[in-house]
Amino acid sequence: MLTPPCSLAKLEPSVMVILPRSSESGQALLIVLLTMAVVLVLVLSVLTRSITDVGVTTQSDESLRAFSAAEAGVEYALISGTSIGNTPLGQASFSAEVSGFSSGEKYFLPPTAIGSGELITVWLVAHDDTGVLSCTDETCFTGNTIEVCWGEPGTAANSATTPAIEAVFYYAEVPGDYSTARIVRLPVDPNTARRSSNNFVSPNAGTCQIQDTGFEFSHQFDLTATGLGIPASSYGFENGLQFVRVRMLYNVGVAHHAGVNVDFPGNGVLPSQGFKIESRGTAGNSNRKIDVFQSFGELPPVFDAALFSFGGLSK
Repeated sequence: MLTPPCSLAKLEPSVMVILPRSSESGQALLIVLLTMAVVLVLVLSVLTRSITDVGVTTQSDESLRAFSAAEAGVEYALISGTSIGNTPLGQASFSAEVSGFSSGEKYFLPPTAIGSGELITVWLVAHDDTGVLSCTDETCFTGNTIEVCWGEPGTAANSATTPAIEAVFYYAEVPGDYSTARIVRLPVDPNTARRSSNNFVSPNAGTCQIQDTGFEFSHQFDLTATGLGIPASSYGFENGLQFVRVRMLYNVGVAHHAGVNVDFPGNGVLPSQGFKIESRGTAGNSNRKIDVFQSFGELPPVFDAALFSFGGLSK
């Protein structure tokens, strides 16, 4: 007889638990997003740099074209002697305006400084359109007082390089008759020690101001002075006084500006001292301007120390 088993264990039903995936998948997504952001920043940085470089290159190219166009305007004005309106030139354009320099003014301020032995010329007689001396188209200067100012403000009066000047006046005893042309010169030196040996005259006291420009030294030349010998027919009538040269001396290695003032009672105005050219070039968004001063042709400096005669010479 079979004996049944003592007991049978009660079988419980099994349960399978599914655990969620770890958070690694979220970290991977975050890393991908950060990587994409870094790459995007790098791309944008490269694009921005490229756009900036292109803009700078374009601006530089336009600037060069504008400057070249302005130079072309100067060349045109120098050749033609006339103004010109806006004129295309390739991918640029230019315009140029020509005007008389210091015409009708009571003063003349040359734009450049001058060194020792160099000079400026101040015209007292006008020029016509062909460059010939004439008082027909423009008023010539008449008057008996001309002030010359020179030296940068603060220049020492008794140094080795203190600038002295020599003023050389060209005039015609008979206005318009160049066979009666004469020269008179007067040197001025602020340096007291040098004057004892070079016999220059002393400047006027105080400094000098012409418009907004200051100078350390000045001298008023009185053309009526007996010692100069200039007749009233020369300074009292047009085409008598021709021009005055102002030569700077002693200022070796140190250039100084000089200017002329004729704003005195009884004086007329100065004629044009040359041409002022204002040329503008445009290319894209770039604009460039060039100012040029062209003086009239003048006698070589050697004529200041030479004798010229239309006919023969007699002693």
